Amino acid sequence: MVHMEVAQERRLGAGSRFLAWLGRVLLAVMIPLIAFVVIYEGFLFLRDSQAPRWIIAAVAIVWGVGGVALLYWVFNGIVERLPDVWTQRLQPFVFVGPAMAILIWYLALPAVRTFYLSLFGRDGPPQGVGFFQSFGSDAFVGLQNYVAIFTERLLTEAFRNNLMWIAFGSTFSVILGLLVATLADRSRFERVAKSLVFLPMAISFVGASVIWNFMYEIRPVEQPQIGLLNALLVAAGGNPVAWDKWVAIAPWNNLFLILIVVWLQTGYAMVLFSAALKGIPDEILEAARVDGATEIQVFFRIMIPYIMGTIITVWTTIVIFTLKIFDVVWVMTGGQFGTHVIATQFYRQSFTARNSGYGSAIAIILLLTVIPVMIYNLRQFREQEAF
Repeated sequence: MVHMEVAQERRLGAGSRFLAWLGRVLLAVMIPLIAFVVIYEGFLFLRDSQAPRWIIAAVAIVWGVGGVALLYWVFNGIVERLPDVWTQRLQPFVFVGPAMAILIWYLALPAVRTFYLSLFGRDGPPQGVGFFQSFGSDAFVGLQNYVAIFTERLLTEAFRNNLMWIAFGSTFSVILGLLVATLADRSRFERVAKSLVFLPMAISFVGASVIWNFMYEIRPVEQPQIGLLNALLVAAGGNPVAWDKWVAIAPWNNLFLILIVVWLQTGYAMVLFSAALKGIPDEILEAARVDGATEIQVFFRIMIPYIMGTIITVWTTIVIFTLKIFDVVWVMTGGQFGTHVIATQFYRQSFTARNSGYGSAIAIILLLTVIPVMIYNLRQFREQEAF
């Protein structure tokens, strides 16, 4: 009798454990499904709703922040209910999973799709044809778009201009930023000087281009010149120069556009260099001065070698900016007068000429030119962190 009671209790215990396990499984399945339904319904509302804009904006904020928090809470709860070994293995992915999903969905997959489109002609792959069948269609051109990029005059001109942007824009931004940071650190008006130099960073590239359009502005000779450059010329006894004279002489007109980016990026370089210079131990500088080193020798033989990692990192970061430059050229000249760069050619081919294959190939080339600089930049970051 006792054995029967023990067996019955065991069966009841096994049944209760099974029910508890089944409940946890159902809970683990239902909660993610409910979370995804809520998030998807929010997406549909934002896409199709005719509600006032302020309501849509409020829902977007709540939906975006709350949706990510809900997903984290759900998956973190599921992972924490697993055995400790699996919790330790899976919990890091709960934190980086949303970021990785966003990067894959919005960066990796579009890059693959763009490369796929670059293998076809003007109208892209044929509609209604399977993925593998599209490669055998008449629209498939293979690498012809890439061959055309390196043989067409306008594209080779754009590559030349991008090299000018890198050589002059990035280099002068770094040199001026380092010079201002060094001099401002020794001035009584350090904060004011740095604020004035950093101020252009608050202006967008489009806004800066509009400002510099006024810098090159011309008025009739009998009227006051509102453009700074022409005002200086007239004050010096010369005649005002027409706007197109400033930006129509290729390839040197690119320097007048590069000047805008130098004006914008000098403040960015200055802030980083100033922080790096303040990290140099005073004992090293004082020892060099005691040994008879001049300020120029201290600058070139101690300061620059000490912050060389920061200089390289800042320079490569600005190189990435200049490789992707679009706004300044498009607002100032629209790519005329030999000022096209890779990004403006991509826009012109994709959205003006409606040549999706050629435009996609240009986008891939631009991506490939940026990737090595980014990899180098990341290595510099790792070396600095290790140091």
